[in-house]
Amino acid sequence: MKAVVLAGGYATRLWPITEHRPKMFLPVGENTVIDEIFEDLEADERVDEVFVSTNERFADTFADYLDDSPFEKPTLSVEETVAEDEKFGVVGALEQLVEREGVDDDLIVVAGDNMISFDLADFADFFEDKGTPTLAAYDVDDRERAKSYGLVQLDGDEVVDFQEKPDDPQSTLVSIACYAFPAETLPDLTTYLEDGENPDEPGWFLQWLQQRGAVHAYTFDGAWFDIGTADSYLDAVEYALDGGTLVDDDATVEGSDLGDVVHVMAGASVSDSTLDRAVVFPDATIADSEVRNSVIDTGATLTGVDLSGALIGSYTSITEGDGF
Repeated sequence: MKAVVLAGGYATRLWPITEHRPKMFLPVGENTVIDEIFEDLEADERVDEVFVSTNERFADTFADYLDDSPFEKPTLSVEETVAEDEKFGVVGALEQLVEREGVDDDLIVVAGDNMISFDLADFADFFEDKGTPTLAAYDVDDRERAKSYGLVQLDGDEVVDFQEKPDDPQSTLVSIACYAFPAETLPDLTTYLEDGENPDEPGWFLQWLQQRGAVHAYTFDGAWFDIGTADSYLDAVEYALDGGTLVDDDATVEGSDLGDVVHVMAGASVSDSTLDRAVVFPDATIADSEVRNSVIDTGATLTGVDLSGALIGSYTSITEGDGF
């Protein structure tokens, strides 16, 4: 069995924090999301190779990361794009990877920005038992939120209908970016694209498959976060910290009030400030400020400011009177 970790996005909704780093490398508590995925795949003896599908812009970043990581299975597979408007779409990129790498085994596909509470080995067990294309599904329990995803309707654990980003959701059970495909269905990626179908959303491909044969859904309780926005990233941090606070070694916090969901990383300094629901990256400095619902990148300096809902780029300097 092979696996693909999708890491080719540009995460423009999280810029400037992700302008020069893949969002999969954003810290979530003491780990990163992609580390959690790699750990699951590394431990599963059925998976003998893991392809990390990324773009040319972040290829060197991933290469350096993998060289320094403890994981043995991942190898890079680079999509020849450097900007958002050059992307092939998820299905298009997956079809190219299968052809480029000569994949002809059963295949697990998971998004590298998926923070999930189940072990991927359990998902693989379910997939092997069913022997059909399989997706993971989660009840977001919110019809407004469900509008942003592909919805599935089930008969038992078999998918009987799809709605891709509907205006009027009929349920709140959504397909997350975690799939498994039997080897014999991989050529269908090419057929699907040659038929002129949507190359962007994998849900459309699963719907196309379901119209031609059985597709099953692995449903799970617990937690799932799609780290695509600042809010969802901070939600994931909240889950990882269990609503608490984490101050790394070598960070300095003096005369400050740290509220719920605050992570201050190594080398950062916080003085005479109030922080709530905030992530402060290494070597950032915050003084005499109030910061809420914000992410402060490496080396940034904030002095005498009141910030809410902000994404502050690396080495940015903001002081009182700058309009914040």
